[in-house]
Parts: sequence; structure tokens; C-alpha cells
Amino acid sequence: MSRVASVETFIVTIPRDTPYLGPLAPGESVNSRGYVVRRGNGTIYPTVDRSIVVKVTCDDGSVGWGETYGICAPRATCEIVNDLLAPVAIGANPADVEQVWDELYGLMRVRGCSGGFHVDAIAAIDIALWDLYGKQRGMPIRDLLGPTVNATVPGYLSGLPAATLEERVSLAKEKYAAGHRAFKFAAVVSHEGIVAEMAALRAALGPDAQIMVDLHWKFTADEALELIAALEPHRPFFVEAPVKPEDQVGLARVARESRIAVAAGEEWYTAYEAANRLAAGPLAILQPEMGHTGITQFRRIAALAAERGATIAPHATIGTGLFLAASLQVSATLRPLWKHEWQHSVFERNLQLLDSDMGYADGAYLLPTAPGLGAAPNARLWDFAERIAG
Repeated sequence: MSRVASVETFIVTIPRDTPYLGPLAPGESVNSRGYVVRRGNGTIYPTVDRSIVVKVTCDDGSVGWGETYGICAPRATCEIVNDLLAPVAIGANPADVEQVWDELYGLMRVRGCSGGFHVDAIAAIDIALWDLYGKQRGMPIRDLLGPTVNATVPGYLSGLPAATLEERVSLAKEKYAAGHRAFKFAAVVSHEGIVAEMAALRAALGPDAQIMVDLHWKFTADEALELIAALEPHRPFFVEAPVKPEDQVGLARVARESRIAVAAGEEWYTAYEAANRLAAGPLAILQPEMGHTGITQFRRIAALAAERGATIAPHATIGTGLFLAASLQVSATLRPLWKHEWQHSVFERNLQLLDSDMGYADGAYLLPTAPGLGAAPNARLWDFAERIAG
């Protein structure tokens, strides 16, 4: 059985015309490092698409690809991979990938590193090892996990990156005409008002469209419940991330008292974290983010969701599509799956940087079919990549 011989890290930076979530609002500006702080929630975003790609090579020459969250301070995550994780992972058997995740996580758990850059770094290695394991077995990762219960993975359109409410409604109508029926808008850029945007989208898209609201952790529990009551006449399908990530009690209260389904979980890294949060109270929808969890923790969170009667609606952050392929591989095996986020402003372009038959059409993802992830960087991706030496 082949063993891990080397681990390499790359920062992939892809320019974009319009910053993620939409054009800059009044009072927003790009700082000297290329970031904008969104005034709607005080969160920093890059003005480019950026992620971290990890290449794991075995002693027989086989290669596995992983990807993780890297939109901010990407060299920090690369340093964790190169300095801390890679030397421990050398010699590992890809078939032992879950054991490797536990070992790498255990290196820093007593130092308080139970998320953030440390676990992002583990996620990239984890995905690459699963890719290698699938290639060793000659099958897509989903066939290692169990039966495929979703031959295609239904999606919902996420984001309306336009400057004004009128333009965002026009974009939504254009996407509706193209066949989309489920939409999520970002409250952080609802400059004319969140309820006003929900009302305008419902009026434009009609009674049958599913419309979700990402609240971007903006509110206290009292504020969130007041807002949800105002949104209720316009029938949002769910509200996402209503309170600050630290407010576990507030999230449980909102989920308990809201008459609209509450979704959360994109910022949760592990099943440990998910279990602690769900201990405070149930949620209708969990949204694991493959760029944070890797395959191992994504599966464990999904198993926890099934135990608690929650539905899975995977989150999809900025990336090349490698972590997206991993998310689809797991999603294909999940019975409590609703829909998977489709970041159209990211992946309509970035998937062209991969060798893969993965795609999106008619409101659903087409699963990659090759062994492992079913996706690998093509020559075009390397035009945007910088290798970070260990």
C-alpha cells in the first residue's frame, strides 16, 4: 500500500470584476491588502476569489488534491500545513484517512485550536487523502461511503451580486427565467432593507419560488425574532445564521421560537462543535462547509444531523471547485439532504480550471464520475497559483 511522501501548498488567487456579495456600498473601500470590510456585518472579505490547494503525493507517484478556505491571510494556513501537519502526515496510508484526521486534530486541541486556520489546514489534507484512497480503490469517493441515494444533487442559487435592490430583483428574475426556483440573498448587502428585499423578491418571483435569507450573524436573538416576524408574511423558506456565532443560547432560542426554519453551521468545523451547539437546542437545517470540515468531519456532522432529525443543506464558499467536488461526493450519499448551495458568481467561471465532468444544470449538480474526487487542477489553474514552500 502506498504511503504519503510529500505535501505541497498553493495559494490560488483569481481576479473578479465585482467583489463577492456585490459592489461596494457607500462608506466601503478596499484597503491596502485588497480587503473590504462589509459595513453590514463588520466582516472582512477579499476582492478576489482565493483558496488554498494542497497536493499530496505518495511514494508510488499517485497524487491527491485537497482544497480549503483561504480567502483571508492564506499564508497562515499554508504555514500550518507545511510546518505542523505535513511532517506528521508523511508516511500515512490514505486508507487510514479518518485516523489521520483525528491525529492531526489532536496535535493542538489542548492549546485551544479546535477550529480556524488549524482545522482548515487539516481539511485540505483530509480531502486529498480521500482523493488518493478513492483512486487506490478505482472508484469515486461516494462509493467508499455508501450507496448513492442522490444521483444528482439539487441546488439553490446563492447571491444576487448587484448594487441596488432594483438590479438584484432584475437579476433574480433573469435567473428565474433560466429555470432557477430557489434563491438565497445576503442581508449584509440589503442596503434598502432586508424586509424590503424579501418583499420585492417574493413579488417578482411569485408564490412558488423558495427564497432564503442569509442574516450573516448580524443580530441579537431579540432582534432576529423581531425581523423574522416581519419577514414571515413573505414566506422565506429559511433564515440563516441569525445571531453571532458565539451566541449558542441565542441561536437555540431563535430556532425554538421562530415559525420560519432556521439554518446554521457554515462556520462549524467539527462534529464536536456541532454536538455542543445542538445540545442547546435543535435546528431545522445544518449547513456544513466542506472547505472547513473536510470529508471526515462533514460526514460526522451529517450523521449527527440524522440522529437529531435535522436536514442537511451544504454550504459552498469561495474556491476552485475541488472542495465542492468533495462536498458533492458526500452529499450524494445523504438521505436527509435538502439542496446544496450553488455559488453561481464563483463556480460558473472557476470550474473551468478543473479537469472534471462535474457541472450544474437545470437546478442540480452533476456528480463527477472519475475515481477519487473526480476533479483535478488543469493547466489553466496554475496561471493563478503560487506555490508556498515549506
